[in-house]
Amino acid sequence: MGELIDFLKSRKKMNLLMVTVNIVIFLAFSVMGDTQDGYFMLDHGACFSPYVQNGEYYRLFTSMFLHFGVYHLVNNMICLIFLGDQLEAVVGPVKYLLIYIVGGLAGNILSVALEVRAGEAAISAGASGAIFAVIGALLYIVIRNRGRLGELSGRRLAIMTILSVWQGFIDTGTDNAAHIGGLIGGFILAVLLYRKKKEKYRKEQIL
Repeated sequence: MGELIDFLKSRKKMNLLMVTVNIVIFLAFSVMGDTQDGYFMLDHGACFSPYVQNGEYYRLFTSMFLHFGVYHLVNNMICLIFLGDQLEAVVGPVKYLLIYIVGGLAGNILSVALEVRAGEAAISAGASGAIFAVIGALLYIVIRNRGRLGELSGRRLAIMTILSVWQGFIDTGTDNAAHIGGLIGGFILAVLLYRKKKEKYRKEQIL
């Protein structure tokens, strides 16, 4: 228990808040019903393009905090707890929150737009669009820092991103548009929000 407390204390506060909110909402809905039931999730804020078209725009936001079962939740939160900390450490809590929320919304908006264009509709939910926004932002920041951010290298991040996107395409029922939209949204937001700190050089006096 002590190790868990120390681990939580070492986390970045805003990212830990996002993880906590996702977990609390999942636990609350698990008590209320079956989180793997699409219709139950639809009744409680999941995204569905026909409903969004009819003016229920809040679903673009609420669906970001819902998950289809514990496996879905755990996978997303493991990614977020580490990647989100990396991003918040660089940009701070306010900009991190903007990237997480606005990037996640961008992913859902792209998903709905493509569904409407294709004449298709699926019930969707999950934090993965927001997580991909975090990844997109980290990609830009790593590029700006010449391929490395602390222990995170550009090559490692690029490989992880490619594998994550590819996994989405080979798995059934994955909202790939939300992933891609979040990735692009996070990258653009980082371009707008991230400011690289100037290196300070100490002038030495020769006596």
